[in-house]
Amino acid sequence: MRVWRVALLALACGPLSWVAGAAAQEPADAGKALVASKCFQCHTDSMFRDGRQDRRGWEATIYRMVGRGGLWTPDEIKSMAAYLGDALGPDVKPAAAGK
Repeated sequence: MRVWRVALLALACGPLSWVAGAAAQEPADAGKALVASKCFQCHTDSMFRDGRQDRRGWEATIYRMVGRGGLWTPDEIKSMAAYLGDALGPDVKPAAAGK
């Protein structure tokens, strides 16, 4: 009887551990997907590479875009700013130019 309870518990909690692992990776992936889908409608990637701002700087930039017609929720803005701050922050080395 105890074996069945342990097996049932493992089956019930297994998906929860998978969701927790996915949630830990989600913010960066979600931010990257949002930038690709929302920002690249009007901008090219070179505009972002040259920015070199921290998260707060990117957040301010995105809020300026809201003033120009960008339609994002505050959570989407935080996610995009976090991604851009990590990927294109002031401490990140620029990518080598293609030949």
